[in-house]
Amino acid sequence: LLHEADFYDLTRAYLERCHEDNVVHTEIFFDPQTHTARGVTFETVINGIVRACHEAGQQWGISTRLIMCFLRHLSEESAFETLNQALPYKEHIIGVGLDSSELGHPPSSLERVFAQARAEGLLTVAHAGEEGPPEYVYEALDLLHIRRIDHGVRAEEDGALMARLIKEQMPLTVCPLSNLKLKVFPEMAKHNLRRMLQRGVLVTVNSDDPAYFGGYM
Repeated sequence: LLHEADFYDLTRAYLERCHEDNVVHTEIFFDPQTHTARGVTFETVINGIVRACHEAGQQWGISTRLIMCFLRHLSEESAFETLNQALPYKEHIIGVGLDSSELGHPPSSLERVFAQARAEGLLTVAHAGEEGPPEYVYEALDLLHIRRIDHGVRAEEDGALMARLIKEQMPLTVCPLSNLKLKVFPEMAKHNLRRMLQRGVLVTVNSDDPAYFGGYM
């Protein structure tokens, strides 16, 4: 992935697969730091993605939203730099998120970056409580002030946290196949999705890196 056409082709292929699976709306996470670290400009990344999204809307009626994620294993300085690169293209980005390897990289490490993103009017979400402990969910809620938890399945280990999620109706975007591949659950029959729904948690079922983990939704 080096040129605008590469990012267009990748996004176009993803959205074509979504169309085949009757998806009508998708919120796409993208990680610009993966590419800017290799000398690819932010403009190259965003322009290719946006062009494919626009075409998918016209051709198939798929609505798309882009969420720019920070790689949590990289520095706060790198995240601030990425946020500043994104601001001229803010019209194309609905929010920011936090992804990459969760263990050892708590949400609190990017608290100041998320504060600036919110000040710029961007919505905030964060991966927390998949491989990481319930404490990471607390940090995402209380320090990053997120509007939605991505994953969050390990919140079930903390009764007070579960009660809070239910009371606040905080959405959880649960990705069962990712959870399975990362050994959060040994098999799908052991997944806690049904229990969380029965308890009143606001859970939705989603795909995470479908080309990698499987499971287009």
